[in-house]
Amino acid sequence: MIIIESKRKKPATILKKYPDAILADVTSGAKDGLVKLSPFYPHGDIPVPFSEGYTATCVEAIWQGLKVFERCDVDVSLFQNDAMKGLKRTVRRFGKPLGHSKGVNGKELLGYIEARKEIYIPTYRWVLENKVAHIIERLREASNSGKTIVLLDYTTNADVEEGKKPLSHASLIKAYAEGIYPYEDAEIKPNKVYKENIIQLDLFNQ
Repeated sequence: MIIIESKRKKPATILKKYPDAILADVTSGAKDGLVKLSPFYPHGDIPVPFSEGYTATCVEAIWQGLKVFERCDVDVSLFQNDAMKGLKRTVRRFGKPLGHSKGVNGKELLGYIEARKEIYIPTYRWVLENKVAHIIERLREASNSGKTIVLLDYTTNADVEEGKKPLSHASLIKAYAEGIYPYEDAEIKPNKVYKENIIQLDLFNQ
C-alpha cells in the first residue's frame, strides 16, 4: 500500500497512524537516493515538450521555464539550472502569470490545468520511465509484498483538476507505481541496468 502524507508532519504522528510503515521522503530535501524522485533533481537531458532540440536538467526547470508572465516570456536559461534552487519565478518580480507556452517557440498559451496535463505530468512520467525506473520498481515490489510505504511530500494534492493547490509529485509516483490515473497504462519492463541498480539502491529496507 502506498500512502501520501505531508513532510511537515512529525514522523511519530504518521507512524502512529500507520504502524511499521516505511517513511520515504521524495522531496528535494531527501537525504538518500530518493531525492532523485524530486522534480528539482537535475537528471539532465529531459526533453522539453513541444520543443524539438531543447532539453532541460529537471522537471521544475521545464515547468518554470515555459511559464509566461505579464512582464516576462519563456526563460530557456532555466533549462540549464542544475542547482536544485533558484528555479521559482514569482508574481512579485514578473507580474501576473498568463499561462504556459506550448513549447519554447509556441504561439499557444495553456491554462494552468491544461499545462499540468500537457507539460508537467508527461515530463515527470518521462523521468519516471527513463531516469528512476529502478526505484519505482523497488517501490512496487515493497508495496506488493504487503509493506506500507508512506511517501512524504510538501503538498498532498492528488487531484489533477484541483487548480488551487500544487499537484503532489508523490501522488504521481503512487499513480505510476499502481497504474492509476493519470498513468493508467504505466508499465515498467525490467532490463539488465535496472536489475543492477535495484541491488545498489535497496531503498526500502529498514
